[in-house]
Amino acid sequence: MSTRTIADIGPAELPTHAARLLADGHRLALVSARQGADGFGLAYLFVAGSPDRRTELRLRLPSERPAVPSLAHLSFPAGRFEREIRDLYGITPLDHPLPRRLVRHHHWPRGWYPMRTDAGPPPSFGDPEGPYPFVTVEGQGVYEIPVGPVHAGLIEPGHFRFSVVGETIIKLKARLWFVHKGIEKLFEGRHPADGLELAERVSGDTSVGHALAYCLAVEEATATPVSAQAQRDRAMLLELERLYNHVTDLGALCNDVAFGILHAHTGRIREQLLRINAEVTGHRLLRGGVRLGGVQLKASPDPDRLRAIGTDVAELAELALRHTVVADRFTGTAVLSGDAAGDLGTLGYVARASGLDLDARRDHPFTDLGEFTPARRTSGDVLARFQIRAEEIATSIALITHLADSPAAPADSPQAEGSSSGVGLVEGWRGTIAHRVELAPDGTLTRVKVVDPSFFNWPALPVALDSAIVPDFPLVNKSFNLSYAGNDL
Repeated sequence: MSTRTIADIGPAELPTHAARLLADGHRLALVSARQGADGFGLAYLFVAGSPDRRTELRLRLPSERPAVPSLAHLSFPAGRFEREIRDLYGITPLDHPLPRRLVRHHHWPRGWYPMRTDAGPPPSFGDPEGPYPFVTVEGQGVYEIPVGPVHAGLIEPGHFRFSVVGETIIKLKARLWFVHKGIEKLFEGRHPADGLELAERVSGDTSVGHALAYCLAVEEATATPVSAQAQRDRAMLLELERLYNHVTDLGALCNDVAFGILHAHTGRIREQLLRINAEVTGHRLLRGGVRLGGVQLKASPDPDRLRAIGTDVAELAELALRHTVVADRFTGTAVLSGDAAGDLGTLGYVARASGLDLDARRDHPFTDLGEFTPARRTSGDVLARFQIRAEEIATSIALITHLADSPAAPADSPQAEGSSSGVGLVEGWRGTIAHRVELAPDGTLTRVKVVDPSFFNWPALPVALDSAIVPDFPLVNKSFNLSYAGNDL
């Protein structure tokens, strides 16, 4: 059972409270801002596992010239949340070490903050601040390679600028938010049930993860009871989503080192998994399965079919790693050290491949999964990120089998009293997803803050690519496989 503590503090107290929580093993999961009639409200959510603890620091700011002490010197993710809030709300992080725009590109007009209640329709966009101030790397033999923002295929836009000597990358700048969609604004004023389909579509390959985080947040805010069996069924759906995505990535990584036959075989397995998804929920991407207060399933997956798939995947992973070309391309490529992964706040398989012991299934459980140990590696290279995925496929199949073979007792889990806000934490297939909701007295949504793990993991990609070679960029990028849609909300 999670423990959620809420503390109302003044802005000047924020650094002291944050430093104490970080020193006590918490991490900053999200920062949410909201504008009200009497000014701005900020909520900083710090979380820790073993046992599940959630501490929320809340503070108020005036409507005129709102400002808050920066926590960037304590937490790298905090500095990025602060830049995001400044761009969308106009709240200044005082003494921030990098006070540049993050979300709003330079053609966005000055003084217009789209999440404010008085923002109104967008004004004319232009180029008020000139071109983006890329850091220029100079020296003998240095040249630049710009990639994107428009890419081949179906991926969303992102710009990558490489500073290179020969084939060696000496600096990479990744620039995102080309398609900021205003997702969080679209939640405002909706009834919670009307926000579920929007949550499902935050990132198309993570329908279950985002829908479940949203539902858990709403259910906490409204004290909606959920049966133990429904929570177990939700956990099963979460593992089905992890399965088809990890299988897809294993094949894509093999394809990026020209091992096309294994890519074809993982495509065959992916199709089997998508058909199982359709049998279970009626949708190949598992949409419609998670509902507020429960689940809606058409069938249960056959554990024997999944075990056969697991055997098939394990054989393909072994074939890949026994191939000398694959092993050579994967091993030692784009190393993200454990220290760097921790400092940047990485999550999911990126963090676990670098030795961090983070997994919301264990640290922030919403149902009993029995004893399981999250897969971990310490080398932090492409090989480790491949191996983590392969091991998590086996773990997911074991968890689904466990959930199917031992139905929950019929009693509902106890529910606390509802409040005006709630938090949902879920281990999506990329990493921990966080949703925080606030409700008006009439039950409508006044604020939904969404944090996809890609928000935490994107800054790690340039760090891992330091001293890698340009031809390895597609491979390394795929080993991270970060979401543009989940980041560019």
